[in-house]
This record gives sequence, structure tokens and C-alpha cells, in this order.
Amino acid sequence: MANSRDVRLRMRAIRQTLQITKAMNLISTSKLRKGRRVLEDAVPFFNRIQTSMFDILSGAGKVRSEFFNPQGRDGNIRTAIIVVTSDKGLAGGYNANIFREVTRLCAEVKNPILILIGAIGYRYFIHSPYLIIENFSYKSRLPELDDAKEIADYIISQYSWGMFNQVHIVYTHMYSSIKLIPTARQILPVNAGLLQKKFEAEGAKRVELQFEYWPSQEIVFDTLVPLYVKGIIYGALIEAYTSEQSARMSAMDEATKNGEDMLNVLQINYNRARQAGITQEMTEIIGGSSAIAQ
Repeated sequence: MANSRDVRLRMRAIRQTLQITKAMNLISTSKLRKGRRVLEDAVPFFNRIQTSMFDILSGAGKVRSEFFNPQGRDGNIRTAIIVVTSDKGLAGGYNANIFREVTRLCAEVKNPILILIGAIGYRYFIHSPYLIIENFSYKSRLPELDDAKEIADYIISQYSWGMFNQVHIVYTHMYSSIKLIPTARQILPVNAGLLQKKFEAEGAKRVELQFEYWPSQEIVFDTLVPLYVKGIIYGALIEAYTSEQSARMSAMDEATKNGEDMLNVLQINYNRARQAGITQEMTEIIGGSSAIAQ
């Protein structure tokens, strides 16, 4: 009966694990629904702020503003990469895909330095050769506009001071509930050409417009660009949060199915072991009775 006891203990451990995976699945499903509602509201704002910036920038010609100049004060390029990961694990390949995208981007840009959002990213990149200059964590809650403002204010201040002169953000784009795409995009310096390529890749077209700027081009863009950066970061945070919940829901669903399959196999093994034990006991009893009868 030792074997059946061992199987019974394993079955109990799997049942306890299934309780956890099912609970996490329900929590992620609830968070995903809420996140998708916010994402549906944020996407039009996210897209409109990009098209508006392109419309204003396309007819501006050469703008004398620090937000359009990629060169640093010392002539060197330093690239800040904002990395959006989760604060919790058990989300399948969600964070691993971001890590690969960041590693690829770091190999392409000059002098990469990291600004991390999420505890998982910090735990990973603290052991990497890349310099980490800041880490933000929001404890797996739904991001708010104030969170994006906090990050954007930090980015703008450090960019203006000359800590870095290019800014990219890496986050997970939720193409669909089953297709989550790690995405890298440049935020600063603002580049009309990159925006145009993005619109064309999405099948959209933008035409150059002419504007009059008051009191000056420089003042207008120095006011608009921080708002643009905040909008881009907010959209990325919302997409990343929703993608994380979708990834965790799928991972917990798969873990639950695997656990139930293991439980079914162990149940069969347990029944066989128990039946073998009972058969052996009956054989011993019959054998003992025969010996006594003789």
C-alpha cells in the first residue's frame, strides 16, 4: 500500500495546485475584461495623438527644438529604452518575449540604458550588462494617466538635461487575445518619417498640412511633445497590462488542463494500486484460511 499512499499524496498536491490555477484564471479573466474596456477607450486617444502630432509636424519644416534633435550635448548618442514588464510571473512567455525584444534592440542602438517598469523586468536585467537608471512598479494594478505622467515627466526632464538623447519603449501589443506581439517604437526625438512609415504599414495615409504657429514653432512643440510622450506611454501601459492578463489567463488555463490530465492518470494508477493491494490482502487471507483448515 506504500505505492498507493504515494500516489494519493501526489493527487492531493495536484488538487491544491489546481485550486490556485483556477483562482488565478478567474482573477485574470476579470482583470482582462476591465483592461479591455479601458483599452477600447484608450486606443482612439492613443492613435489620435500620433496622427495629430504627425499632422502638425509634417508641415512645420525644420523645427529648432531639442525634441527633434538626436544629438547629445557632447555629440554622443545615448539611448534610453523603457521596458514594460509585469510585477508578477506565471504569465507564460509574456515577459520572456519582452526580454528577447529588448536584447535585440540593445544590440542595434548606441549606448543603451534601461528604464524599467515592472518588478520582473528589474529582477532579470539587474543581472545584465546594461545600465539601469530607474525602475517603476505599480503592483500589477490597472495603469492610470497619472502613472504615465510620472514616467513621462521623468523622461522629459532627463532628456532635456542630456542624460540620453534617444528614447524607445518596448511593450506588448495586444493584436488579439491569442496574438500578443512584443513591440519596440521610438518616442524621442520625434520623427515624422517614422510616424509616416507606421501609418503606411497599418494601411493609413496622412497628407501634409500647413499650420501657423503662435507665438512660435518652438514654444508650440515644447508644449505639445510632453503631452505626446505621456499619451504614448499611457497607451503602451494599457496595452501591456491587458496583454499580461490575457497571457496569464491562457497560461493558467493550460496549467489547469495539464493538471487535470495528470490527475486523471494518477487516479487510474491509484485505483490499480488499490485494487492490487486489496487482491493481495484477499490472497493472504485465503491462504491463511487454507493453512488453518489443514
